[in-house]
Amino acid sequence: MAIPLNYRHLHYFWVTTQEGSFTRAAERLGVAVQTVSAQIGLLERSLGATLLSPQGRRLVPTEAGRIALDHANQIFQLGEQLRQAIEDASEKQPLRLTVGISDALPKLIAYRLLSDALVTAGPLRLVCEEGDFQDLVADLALHRLDVVLTDRPAATSGNLRVYSHPLGDCEITLFGAPALAKHHRRQFPFSLDGAPLLLPTRDNALRGRLDQWFSARSLRPRVIGEFEDSALLMTFGRGGLGLFPAPAILAADIAAEYGALPVGNLAEVREQFYAITAERRIRHPAVEALLTQAPDQAISGGKTQR
Repeated sequence: MAIPLNYRHLHYFWVTTQEGSFTRAAERLGVAVQTVSAQIGLLERSLGATLLSPQGRRLVPTEAGRIALDHANQIFQLGEQLRQAIEDASEKQPLRLTVGISDALPKLIAYRLLSDALVTAGPLRLVCEEGDFQDLVADLALHRLDVVLTDRPAATSGNLRVYSHPLGDCEITLFGAPALAKHHRRQFPFSLDGAPLLLPTRDNALRGRLDQWFSARSLRPRVIGEFEDSALLMTFGRGGLGLFPAPAILAADIAAEYGALPVGNLAEVREQFYAITAERRIRHPAVEALLTQAPDQAISGGKTQR
């Protein structure tokens, strides 16, 4: 007769895989290091397999450990959903939607992607977390986020069960403060040779396409600044430091918020947008609404392009 699974032992194993050591897991759990080690040992004996092995200074799952971790992720994610559902029901609170927004994604685009989905899914409590792409995908895999909005698909990996859903794309335009825009609008795009430019950093998906566009036209603008965060890039652009790229569909919003005007469209340069999800047994209704809306509607937010 099989020994019933002890979920406390499984929880200790699950936390240890996230922290990478017995010591950090013990600190997080508020117990002794020996307790964590001993209870994971009991779990290994009950399953008949070694679940963790040292790799440098970290403990990493073995092949059997990865199978156990995959099931633990689903078990504790369902447990968190149960806890949250009971809390929301008792407090009559709306369903929570936790969204990771890549720092490279224009925040106005993030709003447009989410706005219709939020209306369709009904009352929600939205929690937005901004951060580095890789960090957000890691949090998604651990079910700390419901969905990640970003400008690139996630790399496929046997150990990381996440899925990339294209939400559409849009043309890129160069914008600038009024005086700068007026000056460089003349004889565009040749006026861009030597023009001051603010660009995303080189790890941004859009940056490579911009560099290729300038190179194909033998244009050499002066790169004044590089930014990981799109909102910070636009803020510097508002100050007149240089021209900056942004989705053409946001022209009216950029004029209102940053006082910047279009200089010219960059033909063939388009920015792409993705929703990344993790494998779940229970799908979030707002995530489902986001994935099922038409790409052009998702980006335009149901508005007519101006």
